[in-house]
Amino acid sequence: MGQRRRISDPAAIEREILRLSTLDLEALRAHWRPAFKRDGKGLTRDLLLRTLAWKIQEGAFGGYDGKTAKSLNQYTKCGDSTAIPDRHLRSGTVLVREYQGKRQTVTVVPEGFVWQERTYSNLSKIAQAITGVKWNGPRFFGLRQTRHLKLTDAGAGA
Repeated sequence: MGQRRRISDPAAIEREILRLSTLDLEALRAHWRPAFKRDGKGLTRDLLLRTLAWKIQEGAFGGYDGKTAKSLNQYTKCGDSTAIPDRHLRSGTVLVREYQGKRQTVTVVPEGFVWQERTYSNLSKIAQAITGVKWNGPRFFGLRQTRHLKLTDAGAGA
C-alpha cells in the first residue's frame, strides 16, 4: 500500500491521482509517509492529496526548473519575509505613498530601492525610516492587502 510505483504515462498518472482522490485520510497518510519520509499528521486530506499528486508528477516529468528551485530555496532560508525581494517589481517602478501630508517616492532599482537618493535593500527599512517605527514595507507601500474580517449576516445585524 505504501510503496510508490514509478509511472510515466500521462493517462496512468491521471488515473493514479484519481485513485488517490478516493482514499480516506488514513490511507492517504499511508501513501504520504514513504513518499516524504515523515509523518503527515496535522496535514489536511486536501494537502496530502495535492502533495502526493505533485510527487507523482515530479517523478514522471521532473521537478522545478533551476530558477524556480533557487527562488523557493531563498524563501525557505529567509526567516524574515521582508528580506525577500519583491520579484514582481521591475526596475524603474516608482512607488508613491503619502504619509503625514508628505509625499514619499521610492524607485525600484536592480540593487534594491532608492528613497531620498539612498539605496535600501528592502521596503521595510524605508518604511521605518519614514515613520520611525517598524512596518511591513510592502504593506506600507500598498503592495499587500491587509486582511479584513468578513461579517456574516448574523454578525452584521448585531
